[in-house]
Amino acid sequence: MSRKPCLLALMLIVSAAACPRAAMADVIDGNWCYRDGRHFSIRGPDIVTPAGASTKGNWSRHAFSYQVPAAEADAGQTIYMLLQDQNTVALAVGTQPMIADPAQVQIWHRCSDQVSQLRR
Repeated sequence: MSRKPCLLALMLIVSAAACPRAAMADVIDGNWCYRDGRHFSIRGPDIVTPAGASTKGNWSRHAFSYQVPAAEADAGQTIYMLLQDQNTVALAVGTQPMIADPAQVQIWHRCSDQVSQLRR
């Protein structure tokens, strides 16, 4: 095989490997961390809450909400999340982050890949 086709094949492989992460960058799905060490994971309508409970919520590409399970703090409250940019989510309890008291809005960031993910 000549050098040019090998180089082209290598470029295609590298591009294909990079695409899945780039495709996820503009969606709320993923692992999110807070500065106090809490984290949660979203994949479509599935969430593993900061307390470790698996439950379902309302998913859209840039937003997510769910009702806090009975065994957790804030049980019965609705948690609302809104994607701010590819690495930042605004989270508020009981009301949308855009209309919540700014002091009550939590800013979460994408975790590094060490956090466990939801199983498929």
